[in-house]
Amino acid sequence: MIRAIDWEAFKELRGGEKREYFMRDGNIFHVVMAQQFDRPFLDYICDLTTKIRGIAKGNQGMLFLQSLLQTKRAMLYFVQPSTRTFLSFMSACQILGMRCSEVRDPTTSSEMKGETQEDTVRTFSSYVDLTIMRHVQERFAEKMAWLLNQTGRPVSVINAGSGKDQHPTQALLDIYTLHRSFENYGGIDGKAIAMIGDLLRGRTVRSLTYLLKNYDGVKIYFVAPRGLQMGEDLKDYLRENDVDFEESENLDEIIPLVDALYMTRIQDEYDQGDESKKIDYSKFHFTGDHLKLLKPNAIIMHPLPRRAEIRPEVDQDRRAMYWRQVRNGMWVRVALIAKIFLADREIMNY
Repeated sequence: MIRAIDWEAFKELRGGEKREYFMRDGNIFHVVMAQQFDRPFLDYICDLTTKIRGIAKGNQGMLFLQSLLQTKRAMLYFVQPSTRTFLSFMSACQILGMRCSEVRDPTTSSEMKGETQEDTVRTFSSYVDLTIMRHVQERFAEKMAWLLNQTGRPVSVINAGSGKDQHPTQALLDIYTLHRSFENYGGIDGKAIAMIGDLLRGRTVRSLTYLLKNYDGVKIYFVAPRGLQMGEDLKDYLRENDVDFEESENLDEIIPLVDALYMTRIQDEYDQGDESKKIDYSKFHFTGDHLKLLKPNAIIMHPLPRRAEIRPEVDQDRRAMYWRQVRNGMWVRVALIAKIFLADREIMNY
């Protein structure tokens, strides 16, 4: 059992101490923040994902995958709007033979009677072996992992997005997309990657930034309107880990310099008023004309959903990877769930 620890004290833990809290017998148990993952894990999860994709190409392979976790149950606790991530996780569970239940509207639960969210999650987790959660509150999944570790029956928690803070599985699928795109071009090491848009409130770019520190010689360009630049906490993290980065407001100037563009929409659901309407976001849109500036082997990514920040005519360019990201996300989540339940050993030996 993990030692008991006060939540306020737990929040102050950093680095290895916190990572150890999310492990069990040396294996990953909870997935709540991108800082959990080191380079060996990232390399392994990429290899495992590719192996699973190969197995799934045949009928016998699919039957094998569906047999691995058919005695396990998962709950999808998605109380922040989501369709894409929800379906990705549900599909991943089904590929592994898991049975799924879901909670998507807390107004139908006892929270309407005054029950705390903590009691709600603990109750629902009593019925399953894995809880996958998406929540508007920052650090919510982290707190639930901490809470369940204090109980006599802890179950694994996967963070499927928490507020403006973290989206670790999106970062894993982004790494896998970069890995696949550059496997014949030296890998992710040494690449220049631009993150464009609402970086202050975008949890996907935050989580990916944390993971990129695991690769040698990476340079990150943060391209955003003034007031929506990456937070100081992330920039301090990069400085502490000797990761080179540069800030800019000029997209046209940065495009020819990079190997990957990571586009994001404006996160106006976090507005306190109408502040987003005062920003000229059009200067951070990628159009068909921009394709001429892009390196031949560079790629364009987007966590989706998109608005106008990537024009539809870009979709047909071979360097547009955002639809592949969606597909990659399902397979990476299959690999991650298999790893949590130690089914990865059977997969790699298949």
